[in-house]
Amino acid sequence: MYRLATRLIDICLTEHNARENGKWNTREIASLKKQTEEDRDKAVHQLKQARYFHYQAEWLIERFPDEKLRDVEGLVKLVDKEEMKENDWSMTPGRYVGVAPEEEDPDFDFGEAMRNIHAELEGLNAQAGNLAEKIQENFKKLGI
Repeated sequence: MYRLATRLIDICLTEHNARENGKWNTREIASLKKQTEEDRDKAVHQLKQARYFHYQAEWLIERFPDEKLRDVEGLVKLVDKEEMKENDWSMTPGRYVGVAPEEEDPDFDFGEAMRNIHAELEGLNAQAGNLAEKIQENFKKLGI
């Protein structure tokens, strides 16, 4: 949606000389564009949060399918007093739980991740360009 709105504004400016039209309200359009950017950023953040919590829930369900505490290598191990005594009453988790095997996320899509990063970078670059223009205008106004 953000890209479409930005593209439409660009078309209006470049192909239709919209600024020369008395109905073109630059401030209102800039405000709406800024609001669209903020809404897009919020939506992206919420989607990332939802994905994170979904992943965490799946991770827990996979390790504790019966919803009961059990030994999970690298995470948790139930030990009795005898085993603790054998380890000099050490409470160091590494003595008991071991190291979890390295996991690979089967749902990870490198192409999608790169597209998302590229889209976010594109938006940040556009914002940086706009800010640079505003700074330059402000310097001109100040006579610097």
